[in-house]
Amino acid sequence: MEEFDVIVIGAGSGLDVASAYASHGKNVAVVEPGPLGGTCLNRGCIPSKMLIHRADIVQEIEDSEKFHIDAEVKDIDFEEIVREVNAEVHSDSQNIERGIKDSENHTLYRTEAEFVDNNTLKVDDEEITAEKIIVAAGTRPFVPPIDGIKDVDHMTSKEALELRERPEDMVIIGGGYISNELAHFLDAMGVEVTILERGDILLGHEDHEVSEKYTEIAEERFDVHTGFSASEVSQDGERISVVAENEDGDTKEFEADELLVAAGRVPNTDNLEVENTDIETSDRGFIEVNEYMQTSVDHIYALGDIIGKHPFKHAANLEANVALVNSFAGNRKEVDYTAMPHAVFSSPQIGGVGKTEQELEEEGTDYRKAKYEYSKTGMGMALKEEDGFVKVLAAEDGEILGCHIIGPHASQQVHEVLVAMKAGSGKVSDIQDTIHIHPALNEVVQRAFNQL
Repeated sequence: MEEFDVIVIGAGSGLDVASAYASHGKNVAVVEPGPLGGTCLNRGCIPSKMLIHRADIVQEIEDSEKFHIDAEVKDIDFEEIVREVNAEVHSDSQNIERGIKDSENHTLYRTEAEFVDNNTLKVDDEEITAEKIIVAAGTRPFVPPIDGIKDVDHMTSKEALELRERPEDMVIIGGGYISNELAHFLDAMGVEVTILERGDILLGHEDHEVSEKYTEIAEERFDVHTGFSASEVSQDGERISVVAENEDGDTKEFEADELLVAAGRVPNTDNLEVENTDIETSDRGFIEVNEYMQTSVDHIYALGDIIGKHPFKHAANLEANVALVNSFAGNRKEVDYTAMPHAVFSSPQIGGVGKTEQELEEEGTDYRKAKYEYSKTGMGMALKEEDGFVKVLAAEDGEILGCHIIGPHASQQVHEVLVAMKAGSGKVSDIQDTIHIHPALNEVVQRAFNQL
């Protein structure tokens, strides 16, 4: 049996831990069946944002008329756009793999890992063990048990990012961030998009004022059907039919070239056979960890999407750093999720941090709120932005409880609030007392805070 100082399962943010151990001369095993770089690089945020940037360019050209500029998109080479993006992603992944293979302190296993017990992993036909084990095996798309789904050529986000031909139309099951980011890209490329969402609004996990505004905008662009869940799918030749039903039993039928299932994700704990260990998991299969990223087995740590905390790459990077310190030098660093932000790279963009208004109401927390529209600022007027706004939630003593933004550059606009909450006093005055460049776009953030 091969023995290592540490075994890292998963080559996304887990590689940060593996590389740090290796740089200190430790003998490291990395187990990864898929392309190196993890979900973010290969099947998530990097390729999707590269594609979305192309969509943003198309949309900007198409919107030029409102600025009295006569411009048009004459042609879109869909196949070349997708090929180029995936080639760049593949190249980055290959470079990572070459770097690991060239390292004297790394041993790469290109296969699945299965726990035999608390100390042993099976990789192919051999068993390996280590003093420390880091589980960073991530999640995979969830495909709900819809009648007929196994007999239909459906796709998940992975296949949607690798489309070789542009379909005429597509039905998307699910109204979360993956659905709406891909819908933005596909619509800009000329695909007719239908979205089925069982909830009353799209992006239902956002602050509901943001979700409602986004849904209103999306309904003008896509064929949106909220309150409907797919109940049956079938295929006749190349066309796919989807039957959807609401709570009252009313049904609607849709037809398209392609079907995309974007109904959430599930942890890969079942593939790891963690039931052979003493690792505790939640009802949904996510690995339970403490504030040190330590599982219920002292020498096993876990991080990233597989722990079900914050499904963001920046969260996984934070957790990797904490897991590294604690697994390497003993438990002396606690994870701090203060001001954990997120963004949706839809059109319009959404950025947020802290509690939503509905969460504060459910908790019974007293709060004050304010909202300011982009259109009331100089740069908002220059952009002719009519829908965007910044919403602030704060306690009576001025503590920032949440900030939610919808509009141009929302993913960047929220950052000064993150700094205030993480590195400042966390008070409304941190934003109010900061001089903002006039008429830069982030004046809308300051003015929202000034409303309090």
